[in-house]
Amino acid sequence: MAGSVILHLLDGVTTGRVVAALCLFFLGAFVVDFTWKPRYPAELPRIGYGDGVVGTIRNWIGYVLYFNDWVAEGYEKFSKQDKTFVVPSAASRPNEIVVPRSQTMWLLEMPDRVVSTLEAHDDVLFNKYNFLGVGSWDAISVVHKHLARNLVGLIPGIQEEVHDAVDEILGTDTEEWRSMNLWEAWMGIVPRVTNRVLVGPSICRNKEFLERVVLYVDQVVMNSFILSMFPKIAHPVVGRIVTVRNWWSWWKMSRIALPTIEKRLRDMMRKHAGEPGYEKWVPQEDFITWMIRQSIVDGNTSELDAEMISKRLLPLEFAATHTTVITGHSLLLDLLSSDPSLGYLDSIREETARVYREEGGRWTKEGLSRLYKTDSAIRESQRLSNFATSVIKRKVVAPEGIMNQAEGWHAPYGALFMLNLAGVQHDADLYRNPYEYDAFRYSRVRIEYAQRPREKRDKEEGLRVAKLGMVTTSDSHLAFGHGRHACPGRFFVAHELKMILAYLLNNYEIKPIPERPKPQWLGQNIIPPLQAKIEIRRRKGTT
Repeated sequence: MAGSVILHLLDGVTTGRVVAALCLFFLGAFVVDFTWKPRYPAELPRIGYGDGVVGTIRNWIGYVLYFNDWVAEGYEKFSKQDKTFVVPSAASRPNEIVVPRSQTMWLLEMPDRVVSTLEAHDDVLFNKYNFLGVGSWDAISVVHKHLARNLVGLIPGIQEEVHDAVDEILGTDTEEWRSMNLWEAWMGIVPRVTNRVLVGPSICRNKEFLERVVLYVDQVVMNSFILSMFPKIAHPVVGRIVTVRNWWSWWKMSRIALPTIEKRLRDMMRKHAGEPGYEKWVPQEDFITWMIRQSIVDGNTSELDAEMISKRLLPLEFAATHTTVITGHSLLLDLLSSDPSLGYLDSIREETARVYREEGGRWTKEGLSRLYKTDSAIRESQRLSNFATSVIKRKVVAPEGIMNQAEGWHAPYGALFMLNLAGVQHDADLYRNPYEYDAFRYSRVRIEYAQRPREKRDKEEGLRVAKLGMVTTSDSHLAFGHGRHACPGRFFVAHELKMILAYLLNNYEIKPIPERPKPQWLGQNIIPPLQAKIEIRRRKGTT
């Protein structure tokens, strides 16, 4: 009895010492991290609680709840006067330097050896841990080189997958209204359609593969937030712990994808070697093929490995799934909560049905480009219902730092820059009624111009009008980024969302919702209203 009491007391003492040691470790880690972070010029104005120790700790806590508000405050106080300001960031990152819209191209035109997109993204997504050590840049560069040039040939397959996925997820009952969770519906459609382009038709319809994709995407989001709140010095421990489930999800996905990747790899290598029987063989166009093809061209033999290719899929699964689902989810909430008398849904239904008939019952690149109202509705939702305060970040990697000649300050090595998407896209000086969802804000001008006789079309005006399309980026519309590092998949996303919306509205009835559910902000990103539901049923007379 006495012995058990003593052991119990020793256990309590040991536990207390472990807890105390962990607390001291993390306190020390935060202190070390703080001393390593770059110091910014005193003349740059600050938002938040100040730069002292107490202020820094309050900023780390306040970042979770107030980051979006802080950036909005700085936009009104400083950005609109063409001045730069500093806003607190998460504990793992240096404070962020927010440059005004007038200096957008100054930041974006600097070479990668001076300010790095990859390093900035790594500070946000923790590539080493979330993407299992392979990074994201190689996969993104392959998409840059191959997706746009193959998109025309991919459209029939994307259309097929959209139709089948929507039918499967939403059902075909023409009698009973069905209550559906809107987020779950989009999560059922987008990964399947996206993976038609990434891994082809056989894998993209595998339910276990798709379930693992969704789990993996959710894990990246959660892990990124967790790691952002820990000091960098602790990441080698914390990062490996929190991403155990990433490894498990990849392993389950890879068991399904590897047979296809291995066969494609063997066939393409045989064709490249000129083996008999492969003269007329043509590989399926998807990311697997593009990755192998680019690795052969570059002579990069380390990438000609099936497991490596399966890991290269991971950052694309995250980027293409997460952002597209949020965009589609917000789009339907914006449309369904708009005043029905505005006729948004009926107008988009009429436009998509008409163009679809004109194209012979199949989508083409040219036909999709004529969906002015549909395109405008999506772009307007991207403008109004932004899912992040910023999607453009750059990190100073030049050892000597950079000099801002416009304002006369110097940013040291390691400084983190951002462009404010939220402030620009809700600026009343740039957009009339900026907090109103005007679905046809961009299409009115485009339609009016397209309907003019050719002899009355001004070339310069035509160029300006063409820039109102959703895939065109600018310093006042940053949803897809801007400059040479703008999202390379935006043309695919545009086609995908247009096809989904067209099929949805022409084949289903959806009841309007009285009020748009509001998202919540967590740090720099929103948490969408995940519980939002819609009432839906199949239209009679559709097949």
